[in-house]
Amino acid sequence: MGSTSTSEQIRDILAALRGVVLGQDEATRDCVVALLARGHVLLEGVPGTAKTLLVRTLARALDVGYARIQFTPDLMPGDITGISVLAGGQEFVFRPGPLFHDLVLADEINRAPAKTQAALLEAMQERTVTVDGTSHALSQTFTVFATQNPIEFEGTYPLPEAELDRFMLKVNMGYPPEETEQGILTRYIEGFEADLPETYGVSPIVDAAGVEQLRRAAQAVRVEPRITAYITRIVRATRGAASLTLGASPRAGVALLKTSRALALLEGRDFVIPDDVKQLAPAVLRHRVSVAPELELEGVSPDVALKSILDQTEAPTA
Repeated sequence: MGSTSTSEQIRDILAALRGVVLGQDEATRDCVVALLARGHVLLEGVPGTAKTLLVRTLARALDVGYARIQFTPDLMPGDITGISVLAGGQEFVFRPGPLFHDLVLADEINRAPAKTQAALLEAMQERTVTVDGTSHALSQTFTVFATQNPIEFEGTYPLPEAELDRFMLKVNMGYPPEETEQGILTRYIEGFEADLPETYGVSPIVDAAGVEQLRRAAQAVRVEPRITAYITRIVRATRGAASLTLGASPRAGVALLKTSRALALLEGRDFVIPDDVKQLAPAVLRHRVSVAPELELEGVSPDVALKSILDQTEAPTA
């Protein structure tokens, strides 16, 4: 498959998403980029900002299996991984849990107990699930889209740094602009229903095998040494910044490299440019850094601190 048809397919997937999820252009782009880069996504936003709708629409465009897991304080690891059950009184048979789908929406992940979060973490990291000492492989397409409410919401717990680091991107989903919000209401008048995917008007664009082809195409995108040097400078700058108490890990650099390749492919290029890196740096880094408490009290967000770092980090010229 040539790179032109590949980037066209990706743009078709993105267009399908944007036709259903209105007013979230950056979020939809970042989710497609993460999928191509074989990464998991943390979606943050208040309830009702189309997080679930985004993942359901993506599953429809990719023609793959979808499952939503509502995370609650009493959710046990077996509820998501599956359990061994006694069949016919003779032997134990593994009954797969909802993690054995292609796209998994882990809703309100920051409400779950640590043990269940650890089971999800193993699945994300290893793409396998271990139950009663036996490992079970998850699908090739397996991607977690975890949602969390902003931390100040009642009954939520901050995710541990090690778990946050496993998410390739953190995507913020805010309220849409006024005209978009009115457009959402108009669509409902015309027969759209969020809980009825057949009303989305989305047809499959690729299948699971097609997703793998797109991922291979992303891996083939060229990255020059000056780009890897730029990524390294950005990541290392987060560790020495006075505004941050925790900088990004080497895994952040790998994530920035992989997502930049995917974005280049989406844009129809077979090479990465500095702007790819700069565009994705906030989403790759915002959940991997911690702002100094005194600055946090003054309202400095990770994005503000990162913008300052990006502005001060010299980008390579052509």
